[in-house]
Amino acid sequence: MESMPIRRPFFGLSRRGCFRLNSHCPGRKRASELYSIVFRLPVPPLEQTLEKYLKTIRPLLTESEFEKSKKVVEQFGASNGIGPVLEQHLVERSKKHDNWLAEWWLRLAYLEYRLPVTIHSSPGLLFAQKVQEGVDGQVRFASKFIAGVLDYKSMIDNQTLPVDRLGDQPLCMAQYYKLFGACRIPKPQRDGVICYAPDQPDRPDHIVVVYKNHFFKLRVYDEEERSLNPSQIEEQLRAILGRVETRAPPVGILTSEQRDEWAQVYPLLRQDPANASSLDEIERSLFVVCLDDEYRPQGEGLSPYAGQMLHGAGSGFNSGNRWFDKTLQFIIGRNGFNGLIYEHAPAEGPPVVAVTDHALEYCAKAAAAAPTATAESPTPLSFHLGPPVLDAIERAKKKLDGLIGDLQVEVLVFDSFGKNFPKSQRLPPDAFIQVALQLAYFRLHGEPCASYESGSIRRFQLGRTETIRSCSMESDVFARSFDDSSCSASEKRNRLIAAVQAHRRYTDDAVNGRGVDRHLLGLKMIAAERGIPLPELYKDPAYGRSCHWRLLSSQVPAKQELVMYYDPSVPDGYGVCYNPLERKMLFGISAWRSCQRTDASRLSDSLRRSLNDMSTLLASTVTV
Repeated sequence: MESMPIRRPFFGLSRRGCFRLNSHCPGRKRASELYSIVFRLPVPPLEQTLEKYLKTIRPLLTESEFEKSKKVVEQFGASNGIGPVLEQHLVERSKKHDNWLAEWWLRLAYLEYRLPVTIHSSPGLLFAQKVQEGVDGQVRFASKFIAGVLDYKSMIDNQTLPVDRLGDQPLCMAQYYKLFGACRIPKPQRDGVICYAPDQPDRPDHIVVVYKNHFFKLRVYDEEERSLNPSQIEEQLRAILGRVETRAPPVGILTSEQRDEWAQVYPLLRQDPANASSLDEIERSLFVVCLDDEYRPQGEGLSPYAGQMLHGAGSGFNSGNRWFDKTLQFIIGRNGFNGLIYEHAPAEGPPVVAVTDHALEYCAKAAAAAPTATAESPTPLSFHLGPPVLDAIERAKKKLDGLIGDLQVEVLVFDSFGKNFPKSQRLPPDAFIQVALQLAYFRLHGEPCASYESGSIRRFQLGRTETIRSCSMESDVFARSFDDSSCSASEKRNRLIAAVQAHRRYTDDAVNGRGVDRHLLGLKMIAAERGIPLPELYKDPAYGRSCHWRLLSSQVPAKQELVMYYDPSVPDGYGVCYNPLERKMLFGISAWRSCQRTDASRLSDSLRRSLNDMSTLLASTVTV
C-alpha cells in the first residue's frame, strides 16, 4: 500500500474537539437538571458570518484572489442571492431541533467517515509520569486505575457529577453520559454507535481486559452492586495473566481497518455464535483495559512511547491487543508508560480528560485494601476464526503497519514556563500559544496557512465544536515582522498583543455560536437536502484553501502531566495538541513522513524557539 493515507472527505471541517473549561458543582445541581439551562444553538446572521469569513481568508490570498472571492461572497449574500434563502431554511430547521447541527455533525465527521478510526480519528493520550515497570508494577497500577475510573463513574451513575462551566455559564453534560458502555459498530457507508445509559435496567457491569490479544470479561461489581476495590481487581488481573502463555491471533486489529472493509468482515465474524457472544460482551462493556506486552522503543524522552497509546506500535507489538471501536480504552504498559485511546464519535476530549485526571488522583491516594469478598472469576471471550477472517487479519496488519510507519509523532515538554507567564502579562494563555504556533509555522514555511483550533460550543444543548480560525491578518503581520531587524522591539510587542487580542475575539465569537465554519456547513447541508445546486461560494478556490487545515490544533488542559495527540488533517499539515500546566507545557505534534514539506521534529524545535522568543520580547519591552 502507499504510505500516504487516503485523505478524509472534504466538508470544510475537522473532527477534533478539546478545549479548556472549569469544573465545579454549584449547589450540587445534577447534570440532568442543568440540561434545560443551556441554550439552543443559534443560527448567526448571514451578513455577520460572511464578513468574518472574508477577514479569515484575507491573509491566505493575493490581492487579486481576494477581490474575486469577495465578489463571490457578495453574490452569495445578496438579497436576491441563494444565501438568504438557505439561511431561512436553516432557521426553520433550528426551530425543530434542540441542536440544528448535532445530527449532521455526528454523521459527517464520524459515522460516515470511512478511513480507519485508528490514527485518522481516535486521539491517543500519554501519561507523562512513568510508574513501576514489570508485571507487578503493571498489575498494581492497572488495578488502582480501574478502581479510580469506576469511582468517577459512580458520580455519573448517581448524577452527582460536578457541572462544567465556562465562566458562570453551565455547559451541556450530555457527553459524559456517553462515555461508558459505548462502542462504535461497523456498517456499510455509515457506522452505528451503541451506548448503555446508567439508568438502563440491563446496563453492563463488566469491563473487558485484553492481554496478548486474548479478551476476558471481568465483572467489576459485586452482588450488592458495589464496585470492586483495587485488591480485588488486582487478584482478577493476576488470574488473567496466569491463564495466558502465548499470543492469540490479533482479531482486535480488524478494528483498525477502513470502515467499509471492517463492515464486510464484521458479519462474517458474527456468524459463529461464540464470536457473536464475545463481540456483544466487548461492545457492551463499560470500557476496555489493554495490558500490553513488553515494548522497548529506541530513542529518548516521551516521543517513542506516544505510538504505543495511539496505535499499539504495530502488529509485531501491541496493535492487536486493542479494540479500536471502543469509546474508552485504557492502556497499561509493562514498561511503566500508560495512557489511553478513545473513539471520537460519542464525545470530545474534556470528559475523557476529566475521567483520567480523577483516576490518576485516585491512584496517588489509594491505600491498600484487602478483598472484602471473592470476586467473580474472569471469563475468557473466545473467537473461532476461519480462513476468510484470518486473511482479513493479515490484510489489516499490513495496512496498519504501513500507516504507522508513515506517522511521525513528537512530544515536546516545554519547561521554560507554563501558562503562568502569559497570565503574568495579562494575556490569555491559549491565544498566546496559538500566536506562537503561527510564528513557528511561518519561520519554517515562509507563509501563513489555514489554521484550525477546536473551540467548544457546549454552552448549547448537545454542542460539540466550532472552528477557531487561528490565522488572522494580525497574526500574519506579527509573524512577518518578528525576525525583521528593521521593526523595533516595541512595535513587535504591539503586534504580538494585537494578534493575541484578535485570536481572543474570534474565540469568544466561536464558543458563543458565532463562528464561520459550522454556519457555512449548515447552509451547505440545507442546499444538499433540498436539491439546490452547490452555491459558487463552496466552489471558490479560496474556500477550499481556507479549509485546508495545515495546522490542526486543540488545547486539552488537565491537572495531571499528560499529553494528547492525533494525525494531521491534510497530507501536508501538522497536528498539534497541548496541555498548558502552570509552569510547563506539553505538546503532541504529528506530521506525515511521506510529505517532504513537513517535519514534526522541526516544528517542535521552531515552536520551542518561538515561545522563548515571545516571552523574551514581552519581558524586555513595554507597550508603546
